[in-house]
Amino acid sequence: MPDAMVAARESKAASGTAQQVDVAVVGAGFAGLYLLHRLRKSGLTAIALEEAGDVGGTWYWNRYPGARCDIQTIDYSYTFDPELENAWTWSEKYATQPEILRYLGFVADRYDLRRDIRFNTKVTEAKWDEATERWQLTTSSGTPVSCRHYIMATGCLSAPKPPEIDGVKDFEGKVYFTGRWPHDGVDLAGKRVAVIGTGSSAIQSIPLIAEQAAHLTVFQRTPNFALPAHNGPSPSDRMDIFQSDRAAYREQARQSMTGVPYPQQTVVSWQLSDAERRERFERAWAAGDLVHILTQLWADQAVDIDGNKIVQDLIREKIRAAVNDPETAAALTPHDHPFGAKRPCLDTNYYATYNRPNVTLVNLRQEPIKAITASGITTAKRSVDVDVIVFATGFDAMTGAIRAVHPITGRGGKSLTDVWAQGPQTYLGLTVEGFPNFFMITGPGSPSVLSNMAVSIEQHVDWVVDRIAALRDAGFTTIEPTETAQAGWGRHMTDCSMVTLHRLANTWYTGANVPGKVQGLMPYTGGVGPYRSICDEVTARGMLGFKLTGPNGAAQCNDGEVVSLQPDVRLVLNLLASLNLPPIESMGALGARAFVNEFNKGRPAGRPIGDIVDGTLPGADGPLPYRIYKPATPGPHPVVVYFHGGGWLLGDEQSDEPLCRDLVRRTGMMFVSVGYRHAPEHRFPTAAEDGYAATRWIAEHATELGGRPGPVLVAGWSAGGNIAAVTCQLARDRGGPEIAGQLLVCPVTDCTFDRPSYNDNATGYFLTRSLMYWFWDLYCSPADRTDPRVSPLRGNVAGLPPALVVTCEFDPLRDEGIAYAEAMAAAGVPVEQLRARGHFHSSFAMVDVVITGVAGRVQMAEALRRFAGLPPEVSRGDEASHDHSSPGHRIAAAAS
Repeated sequence: MPDAMVAARESKAASGTAQQVDVAVVGAGFAGLYLLHRLRKSGLTAIALEEAGDVGGTWYWNRYPGARCDIQTIDYSYTFDPELENAWTWSEKYATQPEILRYLGFVADRYDLRRDIRFNTKVTEAKWDEATERWQLTTSSGTPVSCRHYIMATGCLSAPKPPEIDGVKDFEGKVYFTGRWPHDGVDLAGKRVAVIGTGSSAIQSIPLIAEQAAHLTVFQRTPNFALPAHNGPSPSDRMDIFQSDRAAYREQARQSMTGVPYPQQTVVSWQLSDAERRERFERAWAAGDLVHILTQLWADQAVDIDGNKIVQDLIREKIRAAVNDPETAAALTPHDHPFGAKRPCLDTNYYATYNRPNVTLVNLRQEPIKAITASGITTAKRSVDVDVIVFATGFDAMTGAIRAVHPITGRGGKSLTDVWAQGPQTYLGLTVEGFPNFFMITGPGSPSVLSNMAVSIEQHVDWVVDRIAALRDAGFTTIEPTETAQAGWGRHMTDCSMVTLHRLANTWYTGANVPGKVQGLMPYTGGVGPYRSICDEVTARGMLGFKLTGPNGAAQCNDGEVVSLQPDVRLVLNLLASLNLPPIESMGALGARAFVNEFNKGRPAGRPIGDIVDGTLPGADGPLPYRIYKPATPGPHPVVVYFHGGGWLLGDEQSDEPLCRDLVRRTGMMFVSVGYRHAPEHRFPTAAEDGYAATRWIAEHATELGGRPGPVLVAGWSAGGNIAAVTCQLARDRGGPEIAGQLLVCPVTDCTFDRPSYNDNATGYFLTRSLMYWFWDLYCSPADRTDPRVSPLRGNVAGLPPALVVTCEFDPLRDEGIAYAEAMAAAGVPVEQLRARGHFHSSFAMVDVVITGVAGRVQMAEALRRFAGLPPEVSRGDEASHDHSSPGHRIAAAAS
């Protein structure tokens, strides 16, 4: 819109009292424009307040040379109107800033949105008025605004971070910021130019600046990973998929992890040969697609430091090959963060630019800037005379754009700045407790910058506008999250952050780029599809976590936490639910065994260890199979006798292989997994007696098996935990063998079903109350169930070896495991408990999927080493990354 028209309309709006609207929106970028469109269609009056002179948001301000999106523009587009998609065709795979700005202007014109936007207007104060239940806004120009609902559509990267260098004001040349580039461009021909920073805007602009400048000096503190964009027309294969079924393409994007419709990778790095990994990488490198290389190499690249390091090393090879000078190449090579933990950049000839004779790289790790002078920049080693300084120092991300706009004062005089003094607290990244009718689009606590922003923006806008309209239709006037819901979301955010490698980098994702800013991972790392399903669940459960109020004291408060499960556990359970499997107990014993065996075939066996040896041993009444898992380190090793889970009738010595391998790697101990006999062919006390007989034989033959002579340890999961607990009692009562310690993971310890966990977790968590009834009925008659050989809690628990008892929050067996630990402790047995919050019965056995179980498995390994008299060190190479496990994300598509 011409400036004269903007000024004329604003002058008209400046007269009169406060402008009364249902909704006020701050910002007129991707989010603000779609908000105006949706609000209008919902019959709500709205106004957008925009500091800039026209629409565009971040694309209005970021006009630096080379500015482009890094999501393919076929995906970085509105999807709410199929006719809009037909009316606009992108010219390139990655559109430039001018084209994206034209697109947003086209959208504003198509839907006549500018008439509801006040440009060149900044909100200078926003206060919640308790009496009128409205937000009162003061603006820098024009009339004030009174609104029922207040929505921040300010964007995540729109508040430039000021330079932190002394002497900027003394510099006599020109100073520019990539985030506030002059609209009429900058002529750098023949100039000596300095660029400070090597983030995304620098990596995009440096090659073009180098072509213009007489000399370019780049001052780099922290190198970043950059990938070739290979820009050009939109890829034909991608366009063919899109054109064949646009609706399906868009829906796949909405349910995906990133907002781009790629399938979930299922192969883990350690299942591939070096040649296979290199082939996958080269294909991704050639594709020039950021999301492809971040998600499509192997399933563990984002969750495992070892799988990630493979990618890092391959990219480092590319950097060394592209940059002629080895010292410069070394300085440009990142070593301080996992690949993807910071936002990688797409580039065009970035690394090759450093081969130009007019480009110099200054490594600020070796020679930090001391000051900016009148004529240039002084480091610890040199002075560089320059005519122009370009600051590419980034943004105060996520929260900066919200807090920088103006003071926001909520209920009871609460200041948002004060509430967020120790970091942002939100519910769903959309709302804040104490700030009624206040919403954020892609705020901290939502997928936002870890997603295709176009997809996340549309989902947020739809959810917010639908809630406002529903509130109106139900006769309520305010909506606000509860303290419980907000705190629960904070815990869920923390749980999600432990799955990926983002927490291992100092980055603007965590606020580390802003001095004094409290650090914490601000975007939601659980994925776009899972996040969408959580928002939908909040609505389906009667606005869970929100309190609503209306006239004459009307109120509704549905307090609670929307997600109590660990994020990967939630995905597992959603996947299982989506399969619509019949109850296991309906399959019969043979059918259930066949199902479990087939299920286990689809799992990776686990990381490579030392040797694996199969054999048989004499049981209580015939031979029993066993499998030995040996560490890669020289032996002999302490021996752990392990009993698998399966309700006394499922599984075998191989069925818990991922868990056995994982604990072998972490403990450096040898595991002997025993294949005891199963019900209903062999009912109680067969499994118990087999377990005891096997433990005695293994202890007696430890040396010939390759183990260390002396006391053994016992461990087991589920029914195997029951056998391990019973074995310890029998060994005490029958004169050996000597057992140094016991690890009981979600064990069966008693025959009663009246504890709260049996009722609270009766259904929905895979191991159901009904399934436990079935297991008990097939294994043991009611008359025998109080026998300590099946209900060890009913036996004498004094004098047992030290124990670690692991229980999971969402497990019918939780309370009886806790009761057994407490009974042993009361009897003087050294006992530790691990009560795994947010986990279910199978969490620790599903090593290949439940990544958040790694901390618990580390604790198990530490306990076993302690029981064996070994130093406490365990293998933590993957624990630092919160697990090396693999296809946790392969199940993400089932999250909804």
